[in-house]
Amino acid sequence: MDVASLITGGKDSIYSTYVALHHGWNIKYLVTLLPERADSWMYHSINIHLVHDIARSMGLPLVTRKSCGIPDRELEDLKEILKDLDIDGIVSGVIASDYQRERIGRVCDELGLRNLSPIWHKDQEMLLKQQLDAGFEILIDSVSAEGLGEEWLGRILDKRNLDEFLKVCREKGINPSGEGGEFETLVLDCPLYHDRMVIVDMEKIWKKDRGYCSIKKIRLEKKSVGDIPELF
Repeated sequence: MDVASLITGGKDSIYSTYVALHHGWNIKYLVTLLPERADSWMYHSINIHLVHDIARSMGLPLVTRKSCGIPDRELEDLKEILKDLDIDGIVSGVIASDYQRERIGRVCDELGLRNLSPIWHKDQEMLLKQQLDAGFEILIDSVSAEGLGEEWLGRILDKRNLDEFLKVCREKGINPSGEGGEFETLVLDCPLYHDRMVIVDMEKIWKKDRGYCSIKKIRLEKKSVGDIPELF
């Protein structure tokens, strides 16, 4: 089955692409909507420009389109970017958001595509553990929830601090996947990448009780054959 994978550079969209390959689906395209508003309900905006480097690292074609970022009109933007692609379905990293899944499903129904959500309703704490076990290097590049202070911004989430992170999420009632916007992530490395992303220039911007990382420059660092895990 030929599919397009909706990616943002965050852990869940990249992991869904990884799972899709394990299912034997052929990732024909990576697709990214570029919101013109930072408060888009549907689409990720933090460091979204890095999807071009991610696609290059994966060796897959990337299709992009600007989105107005206005509810409902965002669906038309998604429909426009998908309608001319020769695919059977689309893969998304939706875990628990009925809002996103229903709207993606509506577009799929109109275009006759399968709506594939390989991590839908999976245990969110387990997903984080599976991502780290798979070799994902996850940067927290945005935080906006009580309990996730400035000390978490720009931090690499790994096996050493995962228990601490999950403890904060439980105590503060934070969605451990960050799907509600409590935090956002960027995958710097994973088994799908032929080159890991190394941050060269990054600025942390903190405003009162929230902040984000503005990544201005990265370099792609070639991985040796021994660094690249077998997918199957």
